[in-house]
Amino acid sequence: MVEPADRPSTAGHRLGAPESFGVSTLEPGLSPPGQAPGRKVSIRVQMLDDTQEVFQISQRSSGKVLFDLICVHLNLAEGDYFGLEYQDQRKMTVWLDLLKPTMKQIRRPKNTILRFVVKFFPPDHTQIMEELTQYLFALQIKRDLACGNLICNDSSAALMVSHIIQSEIGDFDETQSWQHLLHNKYLPDQDAIRDKITDCHRKHVGQTPAESDYQLLEIARRLEMYGVRLHPAKDREGTKLSLAVAHTGVLVFQGYTKINAFNWSKIRKLSFKRKRFLIKLRADPAQSGHHDTLEFAMASRDCCKIFWKICVEYHAFFRLFEEPKPKPKPILFTRGSSFRFSGRTQKQIIDYVKDSEPKKVPFERKHSKILSSSNMPHQSSSFRSQVPKETATSVPMEDLPDSARQVDKDAQELPGTKSATNGFADNSADTRHNHQGTGLPPDKRLLNPGGPTSEASPLKTNGILNREVPIGVVPPSQLSPLSSPLLGDAGYVRNEDEDEARRKKFPTDKAYFIAKELLTTERTYLKELQVVTESFQRIAEKDEEAFPVAVRNLISGNYDPIHKFHQGFLKEVEQRLAQWEGRSNAHIKGDYQRIGDVLLKNIQSLRLTTHLQKHSECLVELERTCRSSRKAEALCGELEQQKVCYLPLNVFLLRPLHRLLHYKLILERLCKHYPPTHEDFRDCRAALADITEMVLQLQGTMMKMENFQKLLELKKDLTGIDNLAIPGREFIRLGCLSKLSGKGLQHRMFFLFSDSLVYTSRGMTSSNQFKVHGQLPLFGMTITESEEEWGVPHAFTLYGQRQSVVVAASCAAEMERWLEDIRMAVDLAEQSNGPHMDLLSTSPCDNKLPEEGGAEHESEEELCGSRSSLERQAQRGNTTVHVCWHRNTSVSMVDFSIAVENQLSGNLLRKFKNSNGWQKLWVVFTNFSLFFYKSHQDDYPLASLPLLGYSVTVPSESENIHKDYVFKLHFKSHVYYFRSESEYTFERWMEVIRSATCSTSRSLPSNRKDLY
Repeated sequence: MVEPADRPSTAGHRLGAPESFGVSTLEPGLSPPGQAPGRKVSIRVQMLDDTQEVFQISQRSSGKVLFDLICVHLNLAEGDYFGLEYQDQRKMTVWLDLLKPTMKQIRRPKNTILRFVVKFFPPDHTQIMEELTQYLFALQIKRDLACGNLICNDSSAALMVSHIIQSEIGDFDETQSWQHLLHNKYLPDQDAIRDKITDCHRKHVGQTPAESDYQLLEIARRLEMYGVRLHPAKDREGTKLSLAVAHTGVLVFQGYTKINAFNWSKIRKLSFKRKRFLIKLRADPAQSGHHDTLEFAMASRDCCKIFWKICVEYHAFFRLFEEPKPKPKPILFTRGSSFRFSGRTQKQIIDYVKDSEPKKVPFERKHSKILSSSNMPHQSSSFRSQVPKETATSVPMEDLPDSARQVDKDAQELPGTKSATNGFADNSADTRHNHQGTGLPPDKRLLNPGGPTSEASPLKTNGILNREVPIGVVPPSQLSPLSSPLLGDAGYVRNEDEDEARRKKFPTDKAYFIAKELLTTERTYLKELQVVTESFQRIAEKDEEAFPVAVRNLISGNYDPIHKFHQGFLKEVEQRLAQWEGRSNAHIKGDYQRIGDVLLKNIQSLRLTTHLQKHSECLVELERTCRSSRKAEALCGELEQQKVCYLPLNVFLLRPLHRLLHYKLILERLCKHYPPTHEDFRDCRAALADITEMVLQLQGTMMKMENFQKLLELKKDLTGIDNLAIPGREFIRLGCLSKLSGKGLQHRMFFLFSDSLVYTSRGMTSSNQFKVHGQLPLFGMTITESEEEWGVPHAFTLYGQRQSVVVAASCAAEMERWLEDIRMAVDLAEQSNGPHMDLLSTSPCDNKLPEEGGAEHESEEELCGSRSSLERQAQRGNTTVHVCWHRNTSVSMVDFSIAVENQLSGNLLRKFKNSNGWQKLWVVFTNFSLFFYKSHQDDYPLASLPLLGYSVTVPSESENIHKDYVFKLHFKSHVYYFRSESEYTFERWMEVIRSATCSTSRSLPSNRKDLY
């Protein structure tokens, strides 16, 4: 035995765990702790990829020693999520106790196979730091789907299987995908939804196996049966139920429907007595301190004990900060069970992986056929010399118990073939070796990538580089892909930060990131078109009388073709980027590190196939229909309250016009980047000329429609106003000013138009509208600065023909902006010489507002919180008007025009001020806000962050953000850090966010009259 002081620093030791307990998940290359002396026994373990390994342990060794051997064998740093299960002599499935001797639990090791499976399912897979661990979780989900344990609807099942197939065979190919589904069983009723699976698979072009695993886990974690293992029981009335345990507490199911849940915080004690399982709840103060005890009858005392043990372990793993300490041994009598959780808690795992510097140990995916030896990075001879060869022998399927026998004909090795791989070969596959710390020299011969292997054979691997085998491991010849590292894309370098590895691997040319911006914004644009083509059409079909046939045909006739066109365009861009990155399995030769040819072809097609002038007509006709039909207006309002419609509906109608500006800006950046001699420069310049011509033709229409749309949006935010959207009226600025009255300064919201200035206050209505208090016609208005006269900082007086108003801005810069815009608007009113239309309603009682500021003050937390703003969307609580009200700022029509051009989408890593880790999110910037998604495939945002009033800077040294390409957003006490993937994307995010944050840094045109 090795003395504890002489042992290497294992993961358990670094966490400060005592040597005698806890799962010590060892780092790659380290040997497991020494075993107790005595005769060795062989234990067979079935891995999650269905391969089997044989491990030799001492008869006296605890379960922890065996588990450590497996973790070392897999190079697994987050092994505490997993466990070993087996069937005992009573034919009951139980977990191996890591503190007890293995041989006292497994009576007949020759006839028992342990299964290495996921034991603890975290609520969020982003808490899993390493790609290998996510891959193992994906294998567990795959197994649960095939066994029928993960119950879900057909759509979710088809989508999950499509991601599994994408990770195994790569991009969609109709013949290959169909054959793969015929030869592999992923679902019990797979044939019924085969078409759905292939339809989903078509959409995953360019998606790597790691990204497919991420998407698979993202879908699975949302399912009600995710990680649930049912334990049959009955209630006191004899009703058949099932009990389960999850990270939140104990769950009760009837069939596959969850009918009750008991949170850990409400449970006082869990116990069992004979066949009865007892849940004692904490006292409810509302019921005079009465303690509830719930009782469930299970099949036997053993069933109760098994379920009680897993409940104890789940509670400790997810709720405790560290492993519970053992109870002191009693002197005379024992009372109760001494069972306790053994291992690191989830918090300890996360902290350890974040704080440590894990070695970059790649791994192999068993079923992935995407990579070839050409994708393998070169390894130096010094590295290979440190990696001895692993020898292995096969375990015949005939010798396995029935419970572990696999009936997959495609998985059997072809007669006369060896385990040829696409990388380094193992020429000792026919010998058995017991691995007592020695290894064979590495074989440096490369095999033919087209070696004779069965398509579905587990022997078909992609570039195995053998490594040192820990003491006590006897692996079979059917080499487990989880035990040997793979150098390639399917399981690329495991690192502390996935995106850092991707940055080093993917192209670094600026043109690539410009093209990637085209891809990310095109994905967002297609989602926005779907709001019109799908969501609006569904609303319109609910009541065909509300929307005339002509209006529906006008909208569908204009938006459906453009949606179909951009679906094809997006697919072309995705394929080009996949070829550019070198991760497509299309095997097409050619120089694809360019994007100009794709843009030129599609822009020319866009001019021929679409009538962009019609989109303004769609907006006008829809507004006319809503004015004439209350049903139509109500249905549009219903659509805007849905999560998918995160912006006003009219904005989505104008998106095809906005998208032309984005293409123009992207092409301008490409032409500026390329030298004239570059092969892509000519196509980019031609495409830029075409798109510039289209923009110039539509510029007048675009400006009129933006103004019209803004007036329609303001009409929804204001109450007590008539005829806001009339021809000739221009919106100029909105924002907060303090109005001086007999009772002092009062917070008011001002709206500046080309003919009048309207001031309002926050109403008491359920829709949070602003109630108009008064208006000042601009014709004949004069302005004087009156700070000294009234003793109020940044005050000025507006003299109208009928009344005068004294207002004060929040700062000098804000006052300058208001004065400049009001003077410009007065000049416009003088030049128009048109009749003035009264904006106010005819009913004077509707406009009366008490001067004591009837405004309802919401907490700033409601706007700054990353989720609250979307939760209030139904009440229009997160519109630009409301944000300006809370942030005490203003925006102009020029700002809105700049915001239309500065839309951006892409992946960012987000970190809060007091958090340790980074969370990867899909972020969309539009309408002065950041919208957050889990991935670009989500239909609606999970949260939003309005940016008006925020400041964007680079973190200082004192903030200890030692990462590249990080920018910081802060407003008062709210601080967020965001990290981008490259210098170009960092500069782009800084550029677009600056346009929406600090108004003082925004450059304004010298002559705004040219814009109106």
